Amino acid sequence: MAVLVRPACGPDLPYFYEICLKTGDAGKDASGLFYDPFLLGQYYSAPYFFYDQRLCFVAEAGGIPQGYILAAQETRAFNLWMEQVWLPPLRRRYPEPYPGERIQSPAEGQAVSLLHRSLLPADPPPRWWSSYPAHLHIDLLPAIQGQGVGKALMHSLFTALERRGCPGVHLGVGKANTGAIAFYGKRGFSVLQEQEQVLILGKTLPK
Repeated sequence: MAVLVRPACGPDLPYFYEICLKTGDAGKDASGLFYDPFLLGQYYSAPYFFYDQRLCFVAEAGGIPQGYILAAQETRAFNLWMEQVWLPPLRRRYPEPYPGERIQSPAEGQAVSLLHRSLLPADPPPRWWSSYPAHLHIDLLPAIQGQGVGKALMHSLFTALERRGCPGVHLGVGKANTGAIAFYGKRGFSVLQEQEQVLILGKTLPK
């Protein structure tokens, strides 16, 4: 099946939520873990479209979006926007404590708690932030995996970031997601920081 990589547009937004959910369990389908099928996308996909649509790209197959890459050029500015604009209504929509009957799994409870976690750290950011200010999320449904689609999506995004003079990009990946770690390693990412359950990987972009 031919895959088209293109800039994202408004009608793609529902698919952002669907793709995010169906890859939300360390790359596997998380549909069975969530009472609210939109919860993951509220944090990990939709805000990027509203913040800077020009850094969102879609992989379409059979006329349907089946993957995406989403980014913010300046993570600190994005986090400030999240705190001021995006998260306040979500924190009202998903209050803490959240009704137990709406929590289908520990993963759903953790996702609600994530909405209430501040994105404005009290401590100075890590030293690597200035060299890798952008960050990204990339998710592909199984139907288009293993076909070079991830590489094509990254090429589209990195070209857009390079045109803006962005020096580098970072991302977080769970230590258990060994397939993703190997994929990023082949794309030139290296470990910037090791956390308890997550690796922060970074890649320098050409000037």
